[in-house]
Amino acid sequence: MQIPVETVWRWLSEVPDPEIPVLSLPDLGVIRDVRWDQDTLVVTVTQTYSGCPATSVINLDIETKLRSEGISKLRLEQKLSPAWTTDWLSAEGREKLRQYGIAPPAEENGADTANAKRANRLLAPRAVPVDCPRCGSSNTERISQFGSTPCKAAYRCKACLEPFDYFKCH
Repeated sequence: MQIPVETVWRWLSEVPDPEIPVLSLPDLGVIRDVRWDQDTLVVTVTQTYSGCPATSVINLDIETKLRSEGISKLRLEQKLSPAWTTDWLSAEGREKLRQYGIAPPAEENGADTANAKRANRLLAPRAVPVDCPRCGSSNTERISQFGSTPCKAAYRCKACLEPFDYFKCH
């Protein structure tokens, strides 16, 4: 008997990202598809970037969770294209980041398409205006392009004087 894919998505929403445990893998947007291929459950995963140190842990956590729910025939497929982007973060995920004290990726204004926004972010890396996740002030400054993990930058709020991570746009 095949478990409904909605149930599988619910199970996967209980699997935390190993680097930012407040986010589930679906919140992060790395689970691209869940489907049945005859009697085998197929989960398609796109990693945040090819060198992500959490890749093997994420795959193991997915497999562990689904096997604990009774899935015996499972295949994980890695999908590299299109490349993962922070546009795939769920709205709930963005809010969870903020509540956890990490500023979510800034929204770009004025770009016509997602590809144009992404190209602008990649071709013109700069300190972007980032609201403090603690007090909400936009009076912040980038301390370092590199934060506690490769996907984050270090910022400081000039209003409340608290340091915080910013989840960089990718």
